[in-house]
Amino acid sequence: MKIGALKESYEGEARVAITPSSAAHLQKLGHEVFVESGAGVRAGFSNSDYEKAGVTVAQTVADLIKAVDVVAKVREPADAEIGQMREGQTLISFFYPAQNAELLEKAKEQGITAIAMDMVPRISRAQKMDALSSMANIAGYRSVIEAANNFGRFFTGQVTAAGKVPPAKVLVVGAGVAGLAAIGTATSLGARVFAFDVRPEVAEQIESMGAEFVFLDFEEQTQDGAATGGYAAPSSPEFREKQLEKFRELAPDMDVVITTALIPGRDAPVLWTKDMVEAMKQGSVIVDLAAEKGGNCELTVADERIVTENGVTIVGYTDFASRMGAQSSELYGNNIRHFMTDLTPKKDGVIVHDMEDDVIRGATVAHDHDITFPPPPPKVAAIAAQKPKEKPKELTPEERRAQEVAAFKAETKSQVTMLAGGGILLLLIGLIAPASFMSHFIVFVLACFVGFRVIWNVAHSLHTPLMAVTNAISSIIILGALMQIGSGSAWVLILAALAVLMAGVNIVGGFLVTRRMLAMFQKS
Repeated sequence: MKIGALKESYEGEARVAITPSSAAHLQKLGHEVFVESGAGVRAGFSNSDYEKAGVTVAQTVADLIKAVDVVAKVREPADAEIGQMREGQTLISFFYPAQNAELLEKAKEQGITAIAMDMVPRISRAQKMDALSSMANIAGYRSVIEAANNFGRFFTGQVTAAGKVPPAKVLVVGAGVAGLAAIGTATSLGARVFAFDVRPEVAEQIESMGAEFVFLDFEEQTQDGAATGGYAAPSSPEFREKQLEKFRELAPDMDVVITTALIPGRDAPVLWTKDMVEAMKQGSVIVDLAAEKGGNCELTVADERIVTENGVTIVGYTDFASRMGAQSSELYGNNIRHFMTDLTPKKDGVIVHDMEDDVIRGATVAHDHDITFPPPPPKVAAIAAQKPKEKPKELTPEERRAQEVAAFKAETKSQVTMLAGGGILLLLIGLIAPASFMSHFIVFVLACFVGFRVIWNVAHSLHTPLMAVTNAISSIIILGALMQIGSGSAWVLILAALAVLMAGVNIVGGFLVTRRMLAMFQKS
């Protein structure tokens, strides 16, 4: 089959659906690859780059659509583009079928198979094809870069000869893919990061990335967002009021606010109101990733950067992924080639559109003169709903004291029993064994006991370096081997030389392994 990428007609769109590297993978599946002339220029890929990768460059839109069986795009096709497609052709792009009913009807009438990359189900097997997550990841990263560009101070804290610089305080609202990417980027830049999300299961993810989870003291049990395909469920009015109250409390202290709360197909909820903006310090920055659907900030203006009267900068760009065209194109190109891998099970260049496959069926919105949107739910759950962990019961001082006493008594009993048992065993052995044996045996037992007590209190992560250096130290036996090298017996000389060699390897290797292992626990 022949697959080709059109040049994006949307104003300012820098991404391209097929890159030279993804084209190589498509060719391995048995497909012939085409691109429209200039399709990758804004993403940094020239026509010559494609030609070197074995891709055929078509001069016009009409030439490309006429030549290929599968048309790949980033954004939804324009009427002129889909109008030139013929029956039986396959279109792969972001389609947003719920918002583009007329486009969907046109695909049905023309007999086009339309695959919406925004409809790929969120199941484990489809993660490599999840273009929404790929683009959200880039948008989250880019949002922090835009915030840093508009923020007049360092993100990281510094102590210099000229004075102390406190770290910037960053609040990320919404901890989906974009939110987690923003948290990771802001943390790596040295900011003190706070994050909020209505889904209780993401608290551990946030804290594991070095951010502080903003807890909301709300007694009503909110719906687990994991049960809604990974997105946050709509909140009750009471929860929303409590949420806004918490944000009003945080607003005066935050230097940067990044809002990411958006569910595809819905208007963005207003989470950062006008009075919150007015409460923020001069020079603060708000980056609204939901600007395309109205924005999470009440004052956001789509595709614009504005400065409020009190000096707060609000960034409402809707093209964060496109602002990193090269990286976005590579990831999106990989999403498409992974989808094509599923469509080409035998890797022979023949597409098999299996409507029994959860991923293919879920992403197919029009097929064989029929609208197949919305798809049935996948046979497997999107994401297993996790119950929030119960907080351990707070102990009273009396209960804590009783626990400590009980633990001390149990440990004392165990040690006394072990010492008594060991003493009796030594007495029994002493009745039979000679005195010379007992002196060495007692030293051996004490060495085992001390070694056990020392190793037992070491963290598990340090066991390997500890054992490595123990090997090196225990190789003191090399002294005995060196003393025997001067022996007149050839056999003793050979055995002593071998002992020196092996002990030497143990010493050098032990310290080298220890050094490498300890380096893993140090910040570079």
